[in-house]
Amino acid sequence: MTYIEQPKNEWMYKVILFLAGFLCMNAAMAQSPALPRIERQHDNSHRLIVKGKPFLSLGGEVGNSTASDTAYMHAMWPRLKSMNLNTVLVPVYWELLEPQEGKFDFSLLDNMIAGARKNELRLVILWFGTWKNSMSCYVPAWVKKDEQRFPRAINGAGKHQEILSAFDPHILQADIKAFKALMQHIKKVDARQQTVLMVQVENEIGFLTDAREHSAKANQLFADPVPAELMTHLTQNKSSLMPEFAAVWEKNGAKTKGNWEEVFGAGLATDEMFQAWYYARFANEIAKAGKQVYRLPMLVNAALNYRNNKPGEYPSAGPLPHLMDIWKVAAPDIDMLSPDYYNPRFTHYSDLYVRGGNPFYIPEINFDSSTAIKAFAAFGKYKSMGFSPFAVESGSAANSAMLSNTYEMMKNLEPFLFNSQGSDGFLVDKTSKQTSPIGNYELTVAHDNTLGWNRESKDSVWAFGGGIIIVLAEDEFLIAGNGIVVTATSLQPGKTAGILQADQGKVVKGNWITTRRFNGDQTHQGRHIRLPLNQWTLQRVKLYSYTQ
Repeated sequence: MTYIEQPKNEWMYKVILFLAGFLCMNAAMAQSPALPRIERQHDNSHRLIVKGKPFLSLGGEVGNSTASDTAYMHAMWPRLKSMNLNTVLVPVYWELLEPQEGKFDFSLLDNMIAGARKNELRLVILWFGTWKNSMSCYVPAWVKKDEQRFPRAINGAGKHQEILSAFDPHILQADIKAFKALMQHIKKVDARQQTVLMVQVENEIGFLTDAREHSAKANQLFADPVPAELMTHLTQNKSSLMPEFAAVWEKNGAKTKGNWEEVFGAGLATDEMFQAWYYARFANEIAKAGKQVYRLPMLVNAALNYRNNKPGEYPSAGPLPHLMDIWKVAAPDIDMLSPDYYNPRFTHYSDLYVRGGNPFYIPEINFDSSTAIKAFAAFGKYKSMGFSPFAVESGSAANSAMLSNTYEMMKNLEPFLFNSQGSDGFLVDKTSKQTSPIGNYELTVAHDNTLGWNRESKDSVWAFGGGIIIVLAEDEFLIAGNGIVVTATSLQPGKTAGILQADQGKVVKGNWITTRRFNGDQTHQGRHIRLPLNQWTLQRVKLYSYTQ
């Protein structure tokens, strides 16, 4: 062992110790890669950056109970990898992480990290803490049974719910303690490998049976002035507020001071805004404490109200579109507000969640026959950082095969997607078609059945068709998907668009390889680009314009 002899000059000795410590610290930092982060792009979209490179999360969320069984998960990993996933979303349950207060068991988490690494997969951790789908079903028994220390939320009828209160500091501090322990352990075992990319804080936060809590503490805060941070946001960002939120404020006179009812008016909308503020503050304190330990990107997810129910009839006050302003102000340490899709209005809600610079990520979507096709629109049109069908390990063989085909295609297209001049994605059915101005052309995408060539063309309902177009140059594109027809219109006056060449091909290690020229029957002699229904097709297309 080498020793440093202490100089007679004490000052010099301290300098040597400082320099030695500084060099050791920098050496350690040089060996540890930068943590995963979210990076804003010039078009206001976002990318997930992992070890310095863009990462497209081709994900799947396991069922709520799947991750509680190590043996079951052990059998699942190879199947998940075979479906071309690169990311798995897995719950961590507070009740199993801290079965006794202050005593933590990380065995399930360690097994998940090990299983993911063995199969070259990444993880997104879902923290099932104080709330899961509104309810407090995953909190430890020692929390559930101690109603004095950990009080339940109270509705307007004075009934206690199986929902812990968002207004009690003991609940918050207990959740923070467990979450910090979780993040400390992830940092300890995974900082170098970065198997864990992100963390979701709680799951589908929302209040039920009423729009807000009615405990004494909640009622007191409801009568207090609206928090100054929110009033400042209202007044300084009046022109850029979410229109649904602005409408409630403006309808009541756009007041700049007062309590919740004075500013926003009496009613369910105001009750929900109030509850949203305190749900968001609670979630932010969890995220903030976790990031102080290990700074990974963090999100919250929303159960959507697509049936137009009243607040209290759905999980109210979560990170819903009409409450995004409140969540953004109250929860600055939450990086993204994310929708969970269990309804047919995919494009409607996607349009709402990309507003206001919100990083877009889909942590949960119903796994049905349309899911794999929707991924093209998610990645191409909405620039989603990730896509994740729910209960992915339990999908039918047909749906799993469709997802695997889509993910394989997206995996191959990833180098082009991240280095292109732009992209767009499309989701079409019997009643819709979409247009996109790209370069010197306007591309129109319709369903393959509009040609009338398929036997399914006569069906009353058509399965979704979809695809992604990646711009390589002003007149050159990669077009990938299933069940679409693409036609081009020249944007140059007096010019008509034509197909210069259309090639079927594949991508191998980031390089395009042409397999067949498609300038004949497959393009209907130059009329369109066709990606047939029920086939996963990739074509490289060059257009040109000629005088009419």
